[in-house]
Amino acid sequence: MDLPADLNVLSPEQLRALAAELFARVEDRDREIEEKTREVGEKERELHYRQIRIEQLSHEISILKRQQFGRRSEQPSSEQMSLLDEAVDADLAAIELELEQLQPQATVDQSPRQPKRAALPAQLPRTEIHHEPDSTVCQCGCERVRIGEDISEKLDYTPGVFKVERHIRGKWVCKNCETLIQAPVPAHVIDKGIPTTGLLASVMVAKYADHLPLYRQEQIFARAGLAIPRSTLGAWVGTCGMQLQPLVDALHQEILQQAVLHADEAPVQMLSPGKGKTHRAYLWAYTPTHFSELRGVVYDFADSRAGEHARTFLAGWQGKLVCDDYGGYKAGFQQGITEIGCAARARRKFFDLHANHSS
Repeated sequence: MDLPADLNVLSPEQLRALAAELFARVEDRDREIEEKTREVGEKERELHYRQIRIEQLSHEISILKRQQFGRRSEQPSSEQMSLLDEAVDADLAAIELELEQLQPQATVDQSPRQPKRAALPAQLPRTEIHHEPDSTVCQCGCERVRIGEDISEKLDYTPGVFKVERHIRGKWVCKNCETLIQAPVPAHVIDKGIPTTGLLASVMVAKYADHLPLYRQEQIFARAGLAIPRSTLGAWVGTCGMQLQPLVDALHQEILQQAVLHADEAPVQMLSPGKGKTHRAYLWAYTPTHFSELRGVVYDFADSRAGEHARTFLAGWQGKLVCDDYGGYKAGFQQGITEIGCAARARRKFFDLHANHSS
């Protein structure tokens, strides 16, 4: 609204309307400034968090690399060290992937040059998988012609047998408008990596479900015709862990929708980076009852048995918790969680009495 040259010509009603409009414009401007200030503050906080996280992860990588390549003279046995090496390789891959996601997207010129990967053995059987456009008719109405193709090879594995998938993506061009099209690259767990989802699943299941260390899997793969270094297997495991994290988070949220949960914690030996020694850490397990339709367990790793880990995992949840009498859960019972004692532990006392006294 343009102000008149002489405000005296305005009536009182017009002056009040003008003042109200000016006040509204000032309030709108103040809101815009406040929103922009808030957006800038959020961006600065996000950048600050990313920078701190990048520095933390970079520090952890340097410690892990020293642990891997600069070991002390006081070494465990070779079998014990092979297990620790696998953990270091997996941790390095997971940290490097998280770093890559935190850092701004690098240009092609800025990206580090990757070493050239050795070709997969020619004697392995190959299966060709063709990827072609849905239509070869150009937007201008002409028929495209095939002028070439790109081939990428993925290593697949079924127990005892390796095979190679040859992904062939034809190149089609319109002679009239010279438009080139090609089917998109299929999505893979490890971008530009050689393992198929089947091979990665085999490694993960063998390691975590069948308890086969990676150095043993390396020997098994060698007998099948291709020795995959355990460092490579460890990197695959770490990357898969990062890619599976959204599923873990989703299962965590689903479990917190349950009215009754079981919880327990088990000690595990954790390698202390830079020290070459292990100390006791814990895996906290949370699962619904066997009466629930949800079948799943979330394992929450923590470097101690402090009750704060359980309170953090169960933050905001106020259901019924079946657990032992460990004091770490007690604080949660004062915050709305209902305690249900584990009957199996009570039963053990009666069993001991019967076994010792035949009563």
